[in-house]
Amino acid sequence: MTEKVTMTGTYEAVVVGGGAAGLSAALVLGRARRRTLVVDAGEPRNAPAAHLQGYLTRDGMSPAEFLAEGRREVGRYGVELVRDRAVDVVRDGAGEFDVTLAAGRTVHGRRLIVTTGLVDELPSVPGVAERFGRDVLHCPYCHGWEVRDEAFGVLAGTAMSVHQALMVSQWSKDVTLFLHTVGEDEVSDEDARRLVAAGVDVVPGEVTELVVDGDRLTGVRLADGSTHHRSVLFVSPRAVPRTGLLERLGAELRETPFGAYPVVDATGLTSVPGVWAAGNAIGFAEQVINAASGGYRAAATLNGELLFADLDAAVARGRV
Repeated sequence: MTEKVTMTGTYEAVVVGGGAAGLSAALVLGRARRRTLVVDAGEPRNAPAAHLQGYLTRDGMSPAEFLAEGRREVGRYGVELVRDRAVDVVRDGAGEFDVTLAAGRTVHGRRLIVTTGLVDELPSVPGVAERFGRDVLHCPYCHGWEVRDEAFGVLAGTAMSVHQALMVSQWSKDVTLFLHTVGEDEVSDEDARRLVAAGVDVVPGEVTELVVDGDRLTGVRLADGSTHHRSVLFVSPRAVPRTGLLERLGAELRETPFGAYPVVDATGLTSVPGVWAAGNAIGFAEQVINAASGGYRAAATLNGELLFADLDAAVARGRV
């Protein structure tokens, strides 16, 4: 990534986050001839995955290749990119923004798009983190086809894990739900009947480790010493939204079962005038294609707002 930022850089739009949402926003803004900066900390959520799926014409592309191509595309339209982290932001008296970067510089943006995403905190079972994105997975829409008909395990973390077990049963009829830290009495009668209907086996007891042979997951071991053959394990990470910048600006957040996210309208506009959010910065389940769409919509709205703000200012100055 080529750094082109100056210490006194002033931009019409600063995009914080260089994933699918941020780069999509930057592409729209660059093509609209807006001076735009993308600040990218280089920590994409899907980095552990070998491929991304479900994105029309990009199905199967590696996340790294996808982002590299996105950076090349936005660069053609004069968008500037810097590998750095935005550590602070202040809204000035004119309703514009000063963004401080970890490297020490401050850049100014008339408008701001936050696409900082989230962090997946994985269950603390030995082997889970090392195999995440390979044969330890979290999303059947992302990876289900590639592991279809294999022996699935689902590691429960909350009673919501029953929903995950039921979902993945569409991709395999050999599914075992390991209750792990969830008590049998926490599974409702309705969910128990659904699990039976889906053919999902339920195994109580804490999972202590994964069994790996030849760099392949082969089983799940419980505290009682028993081992259950499984070749794929689905887990439910705890989502930790990266909302620090939005909180500094006083953006309104809403609590969800998957963390606190900013309240946004249909365009991604937050409760702070001039600040949009997109991608996993606004929700846990934003897939790559949804994130790109959200970035596009936010950027198009931002561009229109700047256009009419400038026209109205010209009218107020008596230039027309």
